Parts: sequence; C-alpha cells; structure tokens
Amino acid sequence: MDLQSGYPYSLIRNGLPYNYPWQEQDIRTHVAVIGGGISGALTAYALTKAGIPCVVADARTIGLGSTAASTSLLQYEIDTPLSELRMKAGISNANRAYELCATSIGELENTCKALHFPHFEKKHSLYLASYGKDVKKLSEEAEARLELGLKMDWWDAATIKAKMDFNAPAAIYSYTAAQTDAYMLTHALHQHNLKHGAQVFDRTAVTDIDFRPRSVVLTTSQGHRISARYLVIATGYEALQYINIPLLKLTSTYVIASEPNHAVEQWYQDCLIWETKFPYLYMRITSDRRILVGGRDEPYYNPGRRDKLIHHKAKQLEKDFRKKFPGLRFHPEFKWTGTFGATADGLPFIGPFAPMPHTFFALGFGGNGITFAQIAANIITNLIQGKKDPDAAIFSFNRKIKS
Repeated sequence: MDLQSGYPYSLIRNGLPYNYPWQEQDIRTHVAVIGGGISGALTAYALTKAGIPCVVADARTIGLGSTAASTSLLQYEIDTPLSELRMKAGISNANRAYELCATSIGELENTCKALHFPHFEKKHSLYLASYGKDVKKLSEEAEARLELGLKMDWWDAATIKAKMDFNAPAAIYSYTAAQTDAYMLTHALHQHNLKHGAQVFDRTAVTDIDFRPRSVVLTTSQGHRISARYLVIATGYEALQYINIPLLKLTSTYVIASEPNHAVEQWYQDCLIWETKFPYLYMRITSDRRILVGGRDEPYYNPGRRDKLIHHKAKQLEKDFRKKFPGLRFHPEFKWTGTFGATADGLPFIGPFAPMPHTFFALGFGGNGITFAQIAANIITNLIQGKKDPDAAIFSFNRKIKS
C-alpha cells in the first residue's frame, strides 16, 4: 500500500541517514518482526533490551512508510476523549488506557536519553473547543481527567485570548506532552539494536508465512527464510492483509510545514494545539522554528485520489492557520499527505490474533500511534517472555466495544 506522498518535512531535512542490507541467507532467530517503522523499531528495542534475539524485515527502505509522514506529536490524549472512552471501553479500561499513554511519553523520553537522541522536547498541549456547543463536553472531559489525576488547567475564552491572542470558547491546557521526530527516532533505535545483536533488513518483503507447531517460517522476496519462535507484525495499516475482519477505517490526513519563523511570541510556551471538531486541526512548532499544521482529513479511497488533493488541502490548512494567528508570518515550504486508520473506540490492537499462532500484532492506529507503539512494545515483550500483562486485554482483538 502507498502510505504517504508529497514532501514530508523530516524526510527532506534528513534524507536517508543509514543503509540497511537485503537478507542474503536463511536465518534463525527467536522473534521475527515484520515492519521497520517506528512500531517495529520500538518493539525490537524492547526485545533487545530484554536479551531476546530478533530480526526486523521491511518491504521498503526503512522509515519510508507512514513513519516518514508522521507529525510526531506525543500526547496522552487519544482520538476518543476519556469521557467518551469510559462509555465505549468501561471506566477502568479507559482510565488505564489514558494512564498508559501518559506513562509512555516518559518512557519515550528515557529511551531518547539512553540513545543520546536529540530530537525529543517536552511540551504542553492545548485542546480547544472548536465551537460554543463543545464547551459542555470539554468541561466533562476536564472533570474526567482531573478525577484521574492528570495535570491540567481549564482555560476560559478570556485566558485563551490573553495567552494565545485568538478566540475560542474554552480549552484544556495539559502539562504532559512532547514532540519528537519519528523518522529519525526509528533510525536511532535500529542503529542501537544492530549494535546489540538485532538484525535489520529493508527491501525485504515477506511473501509467505508458514505456521508450524512451535515456530513460524517466513519466506522473503529474495527467496530466503526467517525461522522464528514468534512473529510480530508491526506493519500498521498494511496488516489488514493478514486480518479478515473489519477493524478500522482508513483516512488520509494532510500536512504543511512553513519556512522557519522565529517571531512566534504569541504562541504560548510553543504548546501543541488541537481541537474538538472532527476532523481536527493540529499544530506544533518544530525544533528549527517551522510551523507544522495538519488536518483536513478525508476518507481514503486510493493513492491517486488522495494525492490529487494535496495542493488544495495545503491551501485550506494555510487559511486555517491564518484564522488562528493572522499576525504571524507563515510561508508554506513543504506539503504532504499520509494514510492512517481509526478504530471504533480509538484504541490500538495489540497482542495475539487467534487465527495466526505464535503471532503478536503491534498496531498503533489513530492520531497518536507513537505512544501506542511504546505500549505495544512493552506488552508484546512481556507476553513473549511468558509474563502475564494485565493491560493486554484492554487492546486485544477480543475486546468488547460499546457503541
């Protein structure tokens, strides 16, 4: 599947920083990971830290799937607000999902420190009520978060105007958030893993999977085999080829990045910004002071139809930004689109899938796939080690989703 198009900012800025080989011989390992994007890289990192041998195989050049198109916002909020998720997943599961997302940001920070990876910045996050009618629901959301002990402030319209210099009826200002560079973090993780015994192959598509009584044997496009005790599938939306049940709706999102702008004083604390309307607008400032604006999502039909809209959507996003910050200089320099999936409850699918023995999925669907990928890495590593993980049921394929 063609997952992204255009000129993703991180890819243009960083190019192809490392080369990875094709697989050139048969291999035996304990865990085979299909997918070398951020989900596969984090899973392999967790496995390697636990002393578990693993091999990563990606059909593309590493990072050139949806990872390259990621806007790399790290938030504990998922696309389904906590107050709504409590109705869909139950109060206990919803609370725990939000707690795990908040914890994962700290875990990602610790990983970046361990790797000496420079592209991690702690941030705050502003969740805006798009319309007056949204204030009641946003107030309920604030109450739910306070009950959970999440650190946040309630901003009324006057506070928003004073701190951001634009108009909105209300907002939640959260203190737990961050931003990174998913593309470069993926490479940093693989480079670390390679030094600690993992193997990483790109341009190595898995063409066949043979499930045996106590192992899985993969055949690759080069005609070689990877024999493993366990298999992890971390291919994102392309994992649908292995699953014959409807799990999600595919959506195309659009992003623009400006030229550098150092005059952004009215943007309070360089916070991440998003809003209640759906599809929502989201914005952040990059480390080199570019303004990144995304949204204007469309249902995904095919790559051609998606890509034809890039120029039009870029113009709309520019207008959206200027409505918020009419006084800020904004000259778009890069524009791109990426494909992502949304589940009925906003949660990812993590863990075993009954029709595929010895196999675990790490599918971080939704707007904050990086934090979900961290959660998946933890859960799957525990399960492969034979440990019980009490959080696995929250994200399982068998969970019940209330409408």
